[in-house]
Amino acid sequence: MSARRYILRAAAPDGIGIIADVMGHLASHRVSVTENHDFGDPQSERFFIWAKFEAEQGFNETAFRDGFATLAQRREMEWSLRLERAQPKTLIMVSKGDHCLNDLLYRHRRGRLGADIVSIVSNHTDTKWHADRHDLPFFHVPVTRDTKAAAEQRLREIIAETGANLVVLARYMQVLSDTMCQELAGRCINIHHSALPSFKGARPYHQAHARGVKLIGATAHFVTGDLDEGPIIAQDVAPVDHRLSAEKMAELGKDIEARVLARAVKAQAEGRVFLNDKRTVVFE
Repeated sequence: MSARRYILRAAAPDGIGIIADVMGHLASHRVSVTENHDFGDPQSERFFIWAKFEAEQGFNETAFRDGFATLAQRREMEWSLRLERAQPKTLIMVSKGDHCLNDLLYRHRRGRLGADIVSIVSNHTDTKWHADRHDLPFFHVPVTRDTKAAAEQRLREIIAETGANLVVLARYMQVLSDTMCQELAGRCINIHHSALPSFKGARPYHQAHARGVKLIGATAHFVTGDLDEGPIIAQDVAPVDHRLSAEKMAELGKDIEARVLARAVKAQAEGRVFLNDKRTVVFE
């Protein structure tokens, strides 16, 4: 029987001996730690631990959990343990632009995403062929100002039907309500461009080109009621200059968006992202 791989994550008030306690518990159950990360934040006074370990035949998961629960109670620790193969079920939301969706589906097909995509939801039908190609359920949920509440109720139903515990806005060009954002807090990721200075509204890369920007990028973050201001998970940038047309700048921007969103989804799916007040701790 091959070894079972687990992911352990924990967060607690900072204090002397946390690492020793956690690693001591792992050692007492004779597991092999293959990767681990930790960070103590002096500002929030919180300590974060992420570890991957292998357990051979004879490993008693119930006893491990019971013992760790006792440790966690003493340390006021929030924690979770899961098998590495138990990937979070993920729902992708998209509008017409499919560059992020296509990249996520490719990584999923190659087993490189760390998440199990279970459905695609869109307010248009343009991306349905992606779902058909990958044999995934596709839900067309049109949204207008008058039907927004009904559309979000349908989204809740789809999340429940598919068992999704992670929602990814892969260039979904609709703003979720504050109520929906609160319901999905900590489990909904969005991607948007980060042209400097910031350009909002339609055709941001064309606006950036018109202003002669020298740096463009993308930001993936948790969704909150404050538009595009949720805790940041991943970012990247690329230099540009006067030789790049607005169209080529937009294409470069799409490449960055896809890459950054994939990094964020993988990190979240593998449990490497911890909320830390309005910031995140990400063990990549």
